[in-house]
Amino acid sequence: MAKSKTTTAAVTPKEDNFIVRYLKETRAELRKVVWPTRDETKNLTVIVVSVTIAMAMFLGLLDYIFQLVTAGVIRGDYLWIGAAVVLFIAGAAAFYVNSQQE
Repeated sequence: MAKSKTTTAAVTPKEDNFIVRYLKETRAELRKVVWPTRDETKNLTVIVVSVTIAMAMFLGLLDYIFQLVTAGVIRGDYLWIGAAVVLFIAGAAAFYVNSQQE
């Protein structure tokens, strides 16, 4: 009797290319994410906007103070020159103290 020529080799599945594999893995990771609720998102947005506005006001105030000091130094006003020296010494001291803490 004749033997059949069937092979019993295991068929390996075709591997996905890197783009398809990346998209599948990304989708799988996104399913693991715990998304915030609408209330959490709203609260966090209010916090971010509030901190941004507060920092803008603080930096605007600092800019105004430095503008006054710089204009006074340019005019040669001794009061503003003294204020500039005091600010410079305070900044240098703060930098020194901060660098010693590391």
